[in-house]
Amino acid sequence: MSKVTEAQLTVTGKSRKEYKFNIYTLDTKFVKAGAIYIFTKRIKQSTGDNYNHDFVYCGKTEDLSTRFDNHHKEDCIKKNNANCICILQVETEKERTTIEEDILKGNNFRCNDMLN
Repeated sequence: MSKVTEAQLTVTGKSRKEYKFNIYTLDTKFVKAGAIYIFTKRIKQSTGDNYNHDFVYCGKTEDLSTRFDNHHKEDCIKKNNANCICILQVETEKERTTIEEDILKGNNFRCNDMLN
């Protein structure tokens, strides 16, 4: 896996729980693992060595190794200039669903449909 940085992206859910994501290049080849993933546009701040991330799309998968082939939101992700994929490995489907919903309800993503 090709990490962009050793730093992590912290995402806060509606519950106020914080989730730490590793940051990778879009061309990274992943092994089979369940995870929450977030496509972001990583932007260097004008001062210092810090970066901001614009949230583009959040999803979940049981298999990172195949999930991004012909992604159903690929056009929107490209249109919004995503340049990173952030990964939080999560073992069970139940946990992935809970975390994904918490993150989606607590944040705005340009390419996700809104949750009620």
